[in-house]
Amino acid sequence: MGLLSQGKPLSWEDTKKYADLVRKVGIQQLVAIYHRMRDRTNDPLKFGDEIEYTIVRLDHEKKVAQLALIGPETLDKITSKEEKIPIGQQQTAWSPEYAAYQIEGIPGTPYGDSITSYCMVESNMKMRRHQLLKALESSGSTVISITGFPRLGCPGFTHPQYEPTPSNGVSNSLFFPDEAIWYSHPRFKVLTENIRLRRGENQVVNTPVYKDKNTPNPFVDQILSTDKAHLENTMVDHLYFDCAGFGAGMCCLQVTIQAANIDEARLLYDQLAVISPILLAISAATPACKGYLCDSDCRWNFVSGAMDDRTKEERGLEPLKKDSFVIPRPRWDSIPCYIHPTSSNHNDEQLPFDEEIMKTLQEQGFDEHLAHHFAYLFIRDPLQLFEEKLHQDPEKENDHFENIYSTNWNTMRFKPPPPESTMGWRVEFRPLEVQLTDFENAAFVVFVVILTRSILSYGLDFRIPISKLDENMKRAVKRDTVNKELFHFRKVIIPEGDDNNDGDNVKSDGPFSTSPEYKEMDINTIINGNGNFLGLIPMVQKYVNSLDVDADTHYSIQQYLKLIQKKAAGELLTTAKWIRNFITQHCDYKEDSIITEKITYDLMVACDKISRGDAMCAELTGTLNFPAPSQV
Repeated sequence: MGLLSQGKPLSWEDTKKYADLVRKVGIQQLVAIYHRMRDRTNDPLKFGDEIEYTIVRLDHEKKVAQLALIGPETLDKITSKEEKIPIGQQQTAWSPEYAAYQIEGIPGTPYGDSITSYCMVESNMKMRRHQLLKALESSGSTVISITGFPRLGCPGFTHPQYEPTPSNGVSNSLFFPDEAIWYSHPRFKVLTENIRLRRGENQVVNTPVYKDKNTPNPFVDQILSTDKAHLENTMVDHLYFDCAGFGAGMCCLQVTIQAANIDEARLLYDQLAVISPILLAISAATPACKGYLCDSDCRWNFVSGAMDDRTKEERGLEPLKKDSFVIPRPRWDSIPCYIHPTSSNHNDEQLPFDEEIMKTLQEQGFDEHLAHHFAYLFIRDPLQLFEEKLHQDPEKENDHFENIYSTNWNTMRFKPPPPESTMGWRVEFRPLEVQLTDFENAAFVVFVVILTRSILSYGLDFRIPISKLDENMKRAVKRDTVNKELFHFRKVIIPEGDDNNDGDNVKSDGPFSTSPEYKEMDINTIINGNGNFLGLIPMVQKYVNSLDVDADTHYSIQQYLKLIQKKAAGELLTTAKWIRNFITQHCDYKEDSIITEKITYDLMVACDKISRGDAMCAELTGTLNFPAPSQV
C-alpha cells in the first residue's frame, strides 16, 4: 500500500500548504538517486511477489460470513515471531494493508536468477498462508485469498459490526464504517479522509449491475439516503459506491522484478504495460460487491473511482480557477505514457505536466521521455504528510518523492533504487487479481517473470498506441472478457530480420485489421497463438526449452504455463466466472442478482477449502499441479 511513514499526521489544510515543498524536495530526491544510480548496470534478475489476504470470520452455527477486523493483532502475532529470526534469514515478511481485515505478505528475501527460483514461489506462498492460519487458530477466523468480499458494504458485513457514519468521520460513507480501516497505523485513515477532502466531496463509483431474469428493470440502488449529492450521483441499472474502502479494501497480486539497469527497466515497463489488460482479464476475480452480482469481472474500475481525488476543476467539470491542470486520468489507472526512448511514437495522448519540473529534470540529465513521465505524475498533491518527516535531506531520504510517486497507482510502476539500498532499478507489475490457490498465484508470477526473460532474449515488442492500450483496459474488466472480447495487439512481435524470427510473427492482416502494426485478437490467440500468430506461451516455451533445466523444475514450470494456457483458452474458468456460477447455481439464488448471507457463507466456506488445499476445484485448476515425476 505504498509508503508507511510513522509520525503525527498533519491536517489536510496543512498538507495542502506544503504541497509545493514536497514536490520540490521530492524532485531533488529523485535527481540525487538518478545521479547516483543511473550508471548502475549488470544487476542480476531478482523478483518477488506481494499477496494481499482477506481475513474472514465463518460463523458455522448461524451460517454467516463476515470480514474480521483483526488484521493489526494478527500482524503483531506474526511479526513478533519473525523479529526473533536474524536479518536476512526471514523467509516471509508482513505489512499492514488498507483495511483492518487485510494483511500483506511477501517473501522474506527476493528470489534469485537461478531457474530453480521459480519452484520456490509456490512453496513460499504456502508458507505464508500457513503462518496466517496458525496466527488465526483461536480467533474463529480464516484467511482466504479473494479479491473482493461479495457483501462488502452491506449492513453488518464486518465482525464486530459497526454502522457507517455518512455525516462525520474520515470516509463519510453510506456503506463502509471507519472502523473497517486499519487502525494501528495512521496512514490509512489519513489517506481516506484526505482523498475525500481534496476532492471536495465523496468519491463516486457506479458499476453496472448484472441483469438476471428477476432483477428489477430498471434497477435502482436503494442507498437509504436523503442526501442530495448521493442521490444525484446514483445511476439507473448501476450499483453505487462512495469511498476508498471499495477500492483499497479489495486485494490483489503484484510482481516486482529487478532489471539489469535503468534502460532495461524502462523497456520492461513499456512492454509489460501492454500485457496488463490481458492478464487482468485472465486473472479476473471480482464479479460481485455490496450483495449484488455486477456486470463486470474485475476490481480495477472500483479502485480507480474509489481512489480518485481530483476536484471538479481537475475533472474538467468546472473552469480552472483554484487548480492548475485538467487531469484526464485518476491516480489509479493504466499507464499514461511509455517511458523508453524507442516507445515515443506510441505516446498518442496529450498529458498535462509541470513545466518547471520538466525543465529541472532535463537540465539534470533526464531525457525528454523520462522527464515527461515524472513531470506528469508530479502535478499531483501529496495525500498525507507527517510532522516528523516534513524536513528531509534530499541526498539521504526519499519520503517526499515516494509520497507523491507511490500514490500514482498505475498498472506498472517504474521503481528507482531507494537511497542507501542494495536494490537496483525495478518494475512492478500491478494489475493482477489475487487467486484462490497458491498454485494459481504462483503460475501468474512465474509467467510474468519468464515473459520478461523472453522479451529480453528475443527482442519481443508488444507496444501499441497508448489510446489502444486504454481501450484494452476498458475491455479487460467486462464480464467473461476471456471468451467474448477482442484486444488490440501487435501483429509482429519479433523484429523483422531477427535471427530468432522463425516465422513466429503474424502472416496476414486477418479480418480485424486496424493498422499496419496491430489488429484485434482474442485472448486465446494472444496467449496461445494460432496458424498466423505464435502466441506468448509458445515464445515463453521456446525460452524455457533453451535453458539447461532439470526435470522437476521443467515439470513445475510447464504446469504453471499450462494453467495460463487453459484459462486463456476458456478450458479452465477465471475465478470471477467460477464465483458467478457458484452464486447463480446456489439453491437460495432467486435470479434477481442478490447475494444473500447464506449464499455468501457457503461461497466463503468453499473458497476457504480451496485456498487451504483441502478441496480440489477442477474448474479452476483442472488436473494440473500434480507432483513432479521424482515426487511420485
